[in-house]
Amino acid sequence: MSSTSRTPVALVTGGSAGLGKEIARAFGRTGAKVILVARDEIRLQTAVDELRAEQIEATGISADITVQTDVDRVCEQVNSQFGRLDILVNNAGRSTRGKIAETTPAAFQELWEANFLSAVRCTRAFLPLVTANQGSVVFIGSLASKAASPFLGAYPASKFPLAAYAQQLRLELSETGLHVLLVCPGPLQRQDAGERYQAEAANLPAAAQQPGGGVRLKGIPPAYLAEQIVRACQRRQLELVLPFKAKLLFAIAALWPSWGDWFIRRNTRG
Repeated sequence: MSSTSRTPVALVTGGSAGLGKEIARAFGRTGAKVILVARDEIRLQTAVDELRAEQIEATGISADITVQTDVDRVCEQVNSQFGRLDILVNNAGRSTRGKIAETTPAAFQELWEANFLSAVRCTRAFLPLVTANQGSVVFIGSLASKAASPFLGAYPASKFPLAAYAQQLRLELSETGLHVLLVCPGPLQRQDAGERYQAEAANLPAAAQQPGGGVRLKGIPPAYLAEQIVRACQRRQLELVLPFKAKLLFAIAALWPSWGDWFIRRNTRG
């Protein structure tokens, strides 16, 4: 987070619901001004009203961050209204289900736009503001940013690039004081867990409908993860992997790919 004494400003994409709203809430509770960016104006205003009711200074900006002109407009508004940005959280994105051999180039392109290129657009647009305050750029990846799982369609390939992009930003810009955090969480607790992918997973193993494609991990409460992200920014950590034991899998897979594949199969519900 910013090293200056002025009230920090945090922007969260995909901030109208779910983890994005919890991240905005967590930063808001530290005293930061929070900016929520999302496409759905009604849900966005509802989220802003909810945070304001908790005495959090929240602003909503409706935009589609897969569109460059929208990103530029948001950046101009933030600069005009606040004159600074200390924390950029690239949270917007989505998952999917499907057999990899049947996943089309168009499907890969769609997920790349949502999960990777949108983060690139926002980072490039806001980097001068964040760097000026020696602030933080946060990427909400996934365990799929480190290791793929079966039947997730184009999702792993759209999350893997975030790890490389975050590392390259660190290597090139760390001397400016910029802090870059890659967050790799396991499945989140959701009310619609096991239901939201029914149509896409109709011809897939039953486990594919479950969070994380059926990985045997307990769901992470979004509010808890949001608190850990704020703490990681305060400590200027480079990566946040939850659950911690997933780091063992990543190490095994890097050294012995066949063992990594075996471990993933063994820990995925059939």
